[in-house]
Amino acid sequence: MGEPGSSETVQEAPPGPGNENGEDKNSDASPETDEVLTHDPGANREVERTEEKTKTKKKKKKKSMNKNKKERLRLERWYKEVLEKTKEQVEGIPEEKLSEMPPEFEVYGFSGDLRPCYVTKQVTVPSEIEKPDYADDGIPVSENDPANRTGQIHVHTPEEIEIMRDVCRIGREVLDIGGKFLKAGATGDEIDRIIHAATIERGAYPSPLNYNNFPKSVCVSVNEVICHGIPDCRKIQEGDIVNLDVSVYKNGFHADLNETYIVGDVDEDAIRLVKTAYECLQQACEMIRPGTMYRDVGAVISRKAAQNGCAVVKTYCGHGVGRLFHTSPSVPHYSKNKAIGIMRPGHIFTIEPMINDGSSWSDALWPDNWTAVTTNGKRSAQFEHTFLVTETGVDILTARKGAPTSKLIWDENAIKR
Repeated sequence: MGEPGSSETVQEAPPGPGNENGEDKNSDASPETDEVLTHDPGANREVERTEEKTKTKKKKKKKSMNKNKKERLRLERWYKEVLEKTKEQVEGIPEEKLSEMPPEFEVYGFSGDLRPCYVTKQVTVPSEIEKPDYADDGIPVSENDPANRTGQIHVHTPEEIEIMRDVCRIGREVLDIGGKFLKAGATGDEIDRIIHAATIERGAYPSPLNYNNFPKSVCVSVNEVICHGIPDCRKIQEGDIVNLDVSVYKNGFHADLNETYIVGDVDEDAIRLVKTAYECLQQACEMIRPGTMYRDVGAVISRKAAQNGCAVVKTYCGHGVGRLFHTSPSVPHYSKNKAIGIMRPGHIFTIEPMINDGSSWSDALWPDNWTAVTTNGKRSAQFEHTFLVTETGVDILTARKGAPTSKLIWDENAIKR
């Protein structure tokens, strides 16, 4: 979220006294100056202009760095304020209780090393925030309405697209705020409180909250968790890979996106897996244009995953998004699927391939009825964007600030924590 530096211009210094070429006869030239300056006035001025341009670039870079530093400090203060205001979530609970595994897991046979910890109570949303129809009772009535389950893909109007642009921008801001807070030692519960506060500050509702009774405002999926991890009081560890899945609702529309981050020093297999997940989404993005069949997206994803020794989860798929959190079209991420529909301008949907390390795509569900994990305990990674089909191709509505909106570019530094 860096801001551009100053665009101030630097004027050329006037010639020194007693020398029409700009040399000061009363001053001693340094050895460096003696080497550069010539008897050609034009050449001397060119050298001076080059030096001034270099100085200007350095000033701009320094100014940009100062702005970024101020923004980081402001954000760190805000993080502390949010955690202080919401500390009642964990206040008074003994440390051993916070790290204790919920009782429903005591006899569960885990596939990997990850263990759940204490889950704090569900937070409330201010009354002035517009809420989706499931906010109070957990039932997405509109999604379950047969009239909205015909398989017909909605073509968004220009007005609806502008609303989606705004809510997707908010979703991106919220994910970036949560992603910048993520680090070794932070807990999923703290990340949830940060995401919740950032969403509410922007006048939006965190879409996951109470959707089919999901208890939190963000999904935090660590290592072997494929998706829908419930934020708890487990501390993020050095070497973890962590997916944050953010969705927000405002002005009657939802946005949906996620990213997988690598925390501290991770092994090469983790980097390969995370990069593969990104490249799978990258290649799917290249297919988005009018006339593409939705069922064809899965083939390119499966091919890329297999090339890198990975497998595509088949249980979950991309989906239409807008007035409804999940709607048509369905966008399976695996080959030889039976998805229906052809991409048309105005279609808005997510693609979010979940990529398992190794050859097994299978998943299992934890006793919390939400957390999906790999059955062999190997890690899984995922990236997601909300896409708009345009007349000529694609518009990535949830692109990072300053990034292209027509293609995805891998940037490892953007996901390092």
